[in-house]
Amino acid sequence: MAYSEKVMDHFANPRNVGEMEDADGIGEVGNSKCGDIMKMYIKVRDDIITDVSFKTFGCGAAIATSSMATELVKGHSIKEALQLTNKAVMEALDGLPPVKVHCSVLAEQAIKAAVSDYYEKQGIDPKDIVGEIPEPIECHLED
Repeated sequence: MAYSEKVMDHFANPRNVGEMEDADGIGEVGNSKCGDIMKMYIKVRDDIITDVSFKTFGCGAAIATSSMATELVKGHSIKEALQLTNKAVMEALDGLPPVKVHCSVLAEQAIKAAVSDYYEKQGIDPKDIVGEIPEPIECHLED
């Protein structure tokens, strides 16, 4: 299984790693079958994600997609962050092997879960804004 240079870079040198104690929103998603668990933290000011970090337990692709997702939403509006797709994460990483596509889906879902949590903490029902966050797709256990 071949990974792009960008995937390897984000795995070896992940950006925005760590817990954020004063986060405005925290989202955790995962697939217990393959063990990939992502936790995203966001800080929001005037509808802009001013800071974002993550903690991920999983394979190299899970770490790389988490790292890239944080880079893609940091400094952007919540509305723009909610438009992030797993396809955009994969494209930014110059692709993923088919058996690792689920990692990019988890990264997209983790951002949406953090935004949902942010809205809930503001007393706003996130369902009409964020929508339902689906159950994780099946992963392949070949690594």
